[in-house]
Amino acid sequence: MIEFWAAISLGLISSLHCAGMCGPIAFALPLDRSSWASKTTGALVYNSGRIATYAVLGGLFGLLGKAFFTAGLQRGVSIAVGVFFVLAVLIPLITKQGLFLEKWGFQFIGKFKGIFQTQFKKRNAVGLLTIGAINGLLPCGMVYLGLAAAVSTGNWLDGSLFMVFFGLGTLPMMFAASVMSDLLSSQLRGRLRRAVPYLVMVMGVLFILRGMNLGIPYVSPTIDRVEPGITECE
Repeated sequence: MIEFWAAISLGLISSLHCAGMCGPIAFALPLDRSSWASKTTGALVYNSGRIATYAVLGGLFGLLGKAFFTAGLQRGVSIAVGVFFVLAVLIPLITKQGLFLEKWGFQFIGKFKGIFQTQFKKRNAVGLLTIGAINGLLPCGMVYLGLAAAVSTGNWLDGSLFMVFFGLGTLPMMFAASVMSDLLSSQLRGRLRRAVPYLVMVMGVLFILRGMNLGIPYVSPTIDRVEPGITECE
């Protein structure tokens, strides 16, 4: 449960970033705006596609984390994730550049540009779901942080659920951006984005404390070593 609360918190923090970076996509969604019900349904379908992509990615990264947990490295993984969070804030501040992963990601996602444009021309649920699913693959430093945290869950199911809760944390802001775009001015989005680094730094420190095994409830609970099972054949 601690991981899932962390996922929702990280999602809420990420949504401040999303309002600035992915907001334009949400604003331009081909929603049926003839009624509040149709507009709301379309926004939910779009966000469902986005969260579904997060769930698949989270499952893959959680499966990667299982190897570390089997080797008894769960504490080290938690500390490494926390350090990654802190560096994700400090490196762009020092170098005045974004994470190199985002630059690589933009090159990769360029292959989906044609599909993305085609779906924007549609005005149906399939198109919105596809836009959401592709949106989940867009290069985003906050999603990378979420996936790094998914590794620390140690199995594919919890990794997938972590990213589902992460996505649910981003839902209020992204839903508002889809159906109430007039309320989120560019100035407000800029202010929200400026708060993100401080909140990410706090999350990073919490992950480091969690891995230090200090026995502090909810902050640094005791993590038991997971020993690999040994099967004896008779």
